[in-house]
Amino acid sequence: TAGKRGRRKNPAPPTRRDTLDSGGEHGSERPTAPVVHDVELPDSISVTELARTMSVTAAEIIKVLMQMGVMATINQVRDQDTALLVVEERGHVAKVATDNVLEEELKQQVEEIQGERLPRPPVVTIMGHVDHGKTSLLDYIRRTKVADAEAGGITQHIGAYHVETGKGMISFLDTPGHAAFTAMRARGAGVTDIVILVVAADDGVKPQTQEAIQHAKAAGVPLIIAVNKMDREEADPERVKNEMSALEVIPEDWGGDTMFLPVSAKTGAGIDELLDAILLQAELLELTAVHDCPATGIVVESSLDKGRGPVATILVQNGVLKKGDLLLTGTEYGRVRAMFDETGKQVAEAGPSIPVQVLGLSSVPNAGDDVVVVADERKARELAELRMEKSRDQRLAQQQQARLEDVFSSVRDGQTPTVNIVLKSDVQGSAEALSDALTRITSDEREVKVKVVSSGVGGLTESDVNLAVASNAIIIGFNVRADASSKQLIEDNNIELKYYSVIYNAIDDVKAAASG
Repeated sequence: TAGKRGRRKNPAPPTRRDTLDSGGEHGSERPTAPVVHDVELPDSISVTELARTMSVTAAEIIKVLMQMGVMATINQVRDQDTALLVVEERGHVAKVATDNVLEEELKQQVEEIQGERLPRPPVVTIMGHVDHGKTSLLDYIRRTKVADAEAGGITQHIGAYHVETGKGMISFLDTPGHAAFTAMRARGAGVTDIVILVVAADDGVKPQTQEAIQHAKAAGVPLIIAVNKMDREEADPERVKNEMSALEVIPEDWGGDTMFLPVSAKTGAGIDELLDAILLQAELLELTAVHDCPATGIVVESSLDKGRGPVATILVQNGVLKKGDLLLTGTEYGRVRAMFDETGKQVAEAGPSIPVQVLGLSSVPNAGDDVVVVADERKARELAELRMEKSRDQRLAQQQQARLEDVFSSVRDGQTPTVNIVLKSDVQGSAEALSDALTRITSDEREVKVKVVSSGVGGLTESDVNLAVASNAIIIGFNVRADASSKQLIEDNNIELKYYSVIYNAIDDVKAAASG
């Protein structure tokens, strides 16, 4: 018994805490420094996904976002810039995810265009204030009547034409002279070699004249001033020179570097001198392009034609675009079924600096998108779908942001009523410009906010009407009409439908509605 009493009991097994603290044979030592992760960030990422890649809880990410003044929920998608700040705030290393391999391949194909560079015609954009005679000037050069077919004599979208003059070929882009068409003028300046700024001799410099100068300077494009309407009695070219020199556009005869040419689109006076000046300027620029390579270009304008489907006006920049080529532009792709010049005549191919209307794309591309001819249809489809997915994610991120902002602003403003608009237009450029102009109508002192729920290209369909019913919106058709079934649906649901063919009328009416 004494032996039993004296025997030592087994020591108690070590606890988990003891093991951790001791750092013994099987214990793990406590980390002395925080773990830093390399976080790869795509264009947009959800809060949950971001938390998972950083190995933290979603609540911590939401906390960081709130400290930055951004409200978010677990499933919300945030843009890359916001995610970048969150990752850096948490002390991790942010890496911007490189785009898909296919995208890289395509980029390489476009950047590494090799071959003999041959001279190409200049691309000339005609800009100027509304009614200063841009289209009439182009009409005289082309000896056709474009201006007669226009609503109120005002160009409503970009027109692309190429002209064979006695001295060589020139491609012209005719841009609108509206307050609302800033984006289209910028796009015109972006694809051009020379800008012709038309200023009426009897009217002088106006707001859109100033804006056109800014676009030309931003694009680094040489400027030629055509002082139009010289046939009028009240024409005063010296006044134009004075006003232009105040905007740092100095005439050559005053010691500057800008050509000022007096012209008349009515009588044709000075037109030959203007064409000479364009071709002289083009010679100085030494414009060249590679002809023997897969064609690349840019979408100048796009629309949905009732009989022909999606139609894109493409300005070829390198290579020769042929019928049957496989095109990829933005989120759309397709084979060139047919090509037409600006007169509607079918053509088999188009070289550098030539604008053509192309049929055969899967849907209406965005104006301003790059166009590339690709060899592999599977790759083209894959890339188009990938881009579509990415743009959908970005749109979702923006919508969610807008929705939250709407909530906060309506709380702050004491429930501000909103005028919702469903907008359909004949061409992509007009839809873009009109949508931009209508949303800008919103201002703090107004009782009402204007919101473009949806904008698209083509005639009004039943789905547009259903969207208008769901969002309690007004429907605006710009140079398009509703089909019979849509009309019936509009009447049944008592929806307000308005048609316009001049952009100013649409803006004025919505302004009047918004201000009550």
